[in-house]
Amino acid sequence: MTSANSASDASSDTSSDTSLRERLIDVGVDLVTTDGPAALGLREIARRAGVSHGAPRRYFPTHRALLSAIARRGFAELGERIADVAGAAGPPREQLAALARAYVGFALERRGMFELMFRHDLLNSEGEHEEEAADGPRLRESTVPLFGMLVERVARCGGSEPAGVTAAALWANLHGIAQLWRWGSLQLAMGGPAAGGAPDAELLDRLVAAALDAHLGPVAR
Repeated sequence: MTSANSASDASSDTSSDTSLRERLIDVGVDLVTTDGPAALGLREIARRAGVSHGAPRRYFPTHRALLSAIARRGFAELGERIADVAGAAGPPREQLAALARAYVGFALERRGMFELMFRHDLLNSEGEHEEEAADGPRLRESTVPLFGMLVERVARCGGSEPAGVTAAALWANLHGIAQLWRWGSLQLAMGGPAAGGAPDAELLDRLVAAALDAHLGPVAR
């Protein structure tokens, strides 16, 4: 075999490996979207991808590594949604409200993915285990900038507490709104539509506005 042929075969193998790796992630994204994180077993992903149950180990040394690669897709999508609203013109408070609505909206539209993304007990999110994701962006590199964007918007709104503390509390509040809405708890308490029904956009906007008021103070009138 000539060196040219060897190089061509090696390139083909690399392309095939990349294609199968991406297919495994694609299958995982589809599964988590339709059935939630509990459906993301290695065997089921391999079965739906049409490969042997041991094939994912060639690309992902652990189950956590594969779940992390799937979660990175979710963070990429969330990042795009936030970027779309983060640069909009307007006062800092309005920009922050738009970011908050984008976050809650993503949580309600991409329920299974949203749940997986914040299950850091299942993911390689930091420390030594992140080396398993060394062939691609680390999960930490996908998540920390999003929080930094929230901190920066909060800082521009002012306040007596450090921006990082206020941003963390606001994030927890928004996450709680999204989670309790997904579970149907807020609807039950507030007389809104049943869980699984169409979100009440007006009520969600009021909840987001109340969260901003609670952490940043009411808007001066």
